[in-house]
Amino acid sequence: MEQEQEQQLARWDGYVDWKKRPALRGRHGGMLAASFVLVVEILENLAYLANASNLVMYLSEYMHLSPSRSANNVTNFMGTAFLLALLGGFLSDAFFTTYLIYLISAAIEFLGLVILTVQARSPSLKPPACNPANPNLPCEEVDGAKAAMLFLGLYLVALGVGGIKGSLPAHGAEQFDESTPQGRKHRSTFFNYFVFCLSCGGLIAVTFVVWIEDNKGWEWGFGISTIAIFLSIPIFLAGSAIYRNKIPSGSPFTTIFKVLIAAAINASTSSTPSNAVANLNASPFNVTQADQDSKQNSKEMAPTDETATKSFSCLNRAVVKTPVHSALACTVQEVEEVKVVIKILPIFACTIMLNCCLAQLSTFSVQQAATMNTRLGSLKIPPASLPIFPLVFIMILAPIYDHFIIPFARKVTKSEMGISHLQRIGIGLVLSIVAMGVAAVVEIKRKRVATNSGLLDSTDPLPITFFWIAFQYLFLGSADLFTLAGLLEFFFTEAPTGMKSLATSLSWASLAMGYYLSSVIVSLVNNVTDNSTHRPWLSGNNINHYHLERFYWLMCVLSAVNFLHYLFWANWYKYRSTRGN
Repeated sequence: MEQEQEQQLARWDGYVDWKKRPALRGRHGGMLAASFVLVVEILENLAYLANASNLVMYLSEYMHLSPSRSANNVTNFMGTAFLLALLGGFLSDAFFTTYLIYLISAAIEFLGLVILTVQARSPSLKPPACNPANPNLPCEEVDGAKAAMLFLGLYLVALGVGGIKGSLPAHGAEQFDESTPQGRKHRSTFFNYFVFCLSCGGLIAVTFVVWIEDNKGWEWGFGISTIAIFLSIPIFLAGSAIYRNKIPSGSPFTTIFKVLIAAAINASTSSTPSNAVANLNASPFNVTQADQDSKQNSKEMAPTDETATKSFSCLNRAVVKTPVHSALACTVQEVEEVKVVIKILPIFACTIMLNCCLAQLSTFSVQQAATMNTRLGSLKIPPASLPIFPLVFIMILAPIYDHFIIPFARKVTKSEMGISHLQRIGIGLVLSIVAMGVAAVVEIKRKRVATNSGLLDSTDPLPITFFWIAFQYLFLGSADLFTLAGLLEFFFTEAPTGMKSLATSLSWASLAMGYYLSSVIVSLVNNVTDNSTHRPWLSGNNINHYHLERFYWLMCVLSAVNFLHYLFWANWYKYRSTRGN
């Protein structure tokens, strides 16, 4: 009997192992289990970024799309991949575990990469090469079945990447006990090193793999990515025995829609609130026993400040003595969960503009570098390897941040976090403003060199080193470190238990919205600036004729306005507990 009681106490409530047996303390979870996730992230991001960082060159040089069409296709592909992270997060929370979703998604990405490798290797599956004897003759763009094969491969990769991004960070974070200060500190360290490992994979991708693509052929680049994602699967499986997997709790959207619909119906019918709601409006701590039981079952904390309860008080009407239908019966706990979700959405929205700026690293910045002198001594650096600057900086800054800056900040602020999640995000937004201003100044210099050297209409390399582009990469890379790590931990920490994977996926959805917004802004800018006296700012086959500096100044102004918007919502937001402060 005592043995059974000890075993019961040793269980992780709400978690199972890979065989669906109760997960046990001391045997499942912890930093060792999370370390498998970190290694897998290196391979996963290598496979993804090796293609995404250089894809604009593949589409323009081998598929013969114009620079603007290539840029838009890249942003649409990357945007779709990150937006599909919401699907991965939803399925992880609702029906499957993060463990299973990763394995399924990795298999899908592997299939997409196989298709792209086969097409890159077979000349008959690509459009004919341009005629070197007549460079003024337009090249034949990819179309028909060849285009269908290209986009089938790309969007299978996007689907796989989305599922991985939506499940892998949450799977790693689930390995830590958030009820203890030590567990929360280890989880914070995990998110910092998750971004570090993401950068490690990216570093290999934009150096070694991009060099292979440019010098040995794209079939080799796609092939390396295929091997990387294939190898990630057995490495991930190797940690199966020590993972703890959160039991799916059903669709989080069901709870959200039920509360919203119940509140709307009860408001229109003037239903009498239950004692639970009366107590809820009076004090966040006085709830009915039924709601106490609900909280115990879901392992959620009650709100820790009165503001959290009074905000969105209109939703309190979802809890009534006699609901219109039994399916619309809501507990106070469910109402509070929906309030939390609504409150984090403005923070999510304020990061979209930063990710719109990050989209330029994979599009116009690469095309700018392609017109410049990319030689480093006798070595010719591929333009798509430019992200090496922010990646190396992130790899240096992440350990320094975790082991020196945060401990120092904890001593100064006397808080568990040291620097709060929202402060990290705000620092990233400020750095993105600086980055766009720097990008505009560098483009002015590049265009001046092109004009003075008489190469404005030429495709020959300009007598200016591509290291000038590195400045905007450094600032945007720093912004990405602060914002992405801050967002991942913020959403995972603040979200209700049954919505953590979905909420974490909002970090990637913000990236997706940023890429889509970039395409929209480019199209709007071209439509607005296209008139009888001036050509559009961002159109044509020669980027030297673009008014890219004006576009970057526009992005700088929009980013500054967005930061002011963020300050309002960050000041308004109240953490669910003092842990986030």
